[in-house]
Amino acid sequence: MTTIALITFGCAKNLVDSEVMLGYLARAGYRFVSDPAAAEILILNTCGFIQPAKEEAEDAIRDAAARKAEDDRKKIIVTGCYSERYKEALQKKHPEVDAWVGVKDFDKIVQVVRNKDFAGSAQTFLYSHTSPRSVSTPDGWAYIKISEGCSHLCAFCAIPLIKGTYRSRDIRSIVREAETLAARGVKEINLISQDTTYYGRDRGNKEGLSQLLQGLIRVRGIEWIRLLYGYPEEISDALLEVMHDPKICPYLDIPFQHSDPALIRRMKRAMDGRRALDLLKKIRAKIPGLSIRTSLIVGFPGEQDQAFKGLIRFVKEARFDHLGVFTYSREEGTEAYSLGDPVPEAVKQKRKEKILEVQAEISAENLRTYIGQTIEVLVEGVLRKDSSLFLGRSRFQAPEVDGCIFIEAAESHGRLAGPLQKVEIVSSDVYDLHGRFAP
Repeated sequence: MTTIALITFGCAKNLVDSEVMLGYLARAGYRFVSDPAAAEILILNTCGFIQPAKEEAEDAIRDAAARKAEDDRKKIIVTGCYSERYKEALQKKHPEVDAWVGVKDFDKIVQVVRNKDFAGSAQTFLYSHTSPRSVSTPDGWAYIKISEGCSHLCAFCAIPLIKGTYRSRDIRSIVREAETLAARGVKEINLISQDTTYYGRDRGNKEGLSQLLQGLIRVRGIEWIRLLYGYPEEISDALLEVMHDPKICPYLDIPFQHSDPALIRRMKRAMDGRRALDLLKKIRAKIPGLSIRTSLIVGFPGEQDQAFKGLIRFVKEARFDHLGVFTYSREEGTEAYSLGDPVPEAVKQKRKEKILEVQAEISAENLRTYIGQTIEVLVEGVLRKDSSLFLGRSRFQAPEVDGCIFIEAAESHGRLAGPLQKVEIVSSDVYDLHGRFAP
């Protein structure tokens, strides 16, 4: 039986695409191995969004090529955004790769592996509840991708160039997928897309996300529903109202990107720091205790010292629970490409470090407020490096990007009755909490 290793790079949306490819391959009878050295076929599902992602993809391709040089029976297949964006150039650069598949034909992966001809799709692949999928996340939680593409034209972003305009899945398909996941024991679903809050708008439904959530709330067995990647202008009163349901995690991921009005206009974004603070005030008033994550870009062309100092003030005033920072990556084909890349890389890195330093203090202060509380935690398993600790997350911590909760493993909890457990928080650090199972 042919063995395959599939390695995923980039975001959670890429992970779902990989899980669908694994589903098709498993249905066709292929066997999977985690060690690339043991695989006859190596599939790399790449990201090509920004420069560091492209460099990671290049490293992976070179590593795979080195393995093939040692054993020419091995086969290399490169899929995903990097392949989609630069396929022609990559074919010339890496002739040792056997097949290049972009983002349109993930469902044809079996034909690719078997060297079979197929009619390629004209648009980015978007799976449904009928697509086979081998979920690879811990048993208690999973991602659900609710759309593909993006119809925003942010000046710095290459996603629309790679994946095209926004396309929403049907509500019934998403609900059916949630029901299937619930039947497998999944308790938490994390809704992902390029812009979750745009869901349904391509179909003329401005409250599509609210209606989707109302459908998902009714799915038996699903206890936590989390929204990731929201666009600030699209957070409606109807959405905030439905988020009062106890199944919806009090959590929003809202990438603001920057606070300076001039830079925001240059980025082709719409919400500067003052409007963002007003929105945060409104959200927190409507949903007390809600946790907010954001992403920021430093080093965008035109970011002078004064604009950066304003961004620092914005972070201090906003007091985000979670925050990520990207240094600006100049991407060909985007509107901002013509602006050049005038901010030196060393300056970008210093600014990133400064933002993270400020956020670390805020995060540590926020987490200290949980000491002494007993909260519901989704337990993901025993920590690999220390079997005396369980690893889990709360409603205010998204998987893979936020902090986590380390839980002392008492003998009575050697076998948990289920992934959702009550945990008493006993201490905290900068990004993580520590606790013990409540009696």
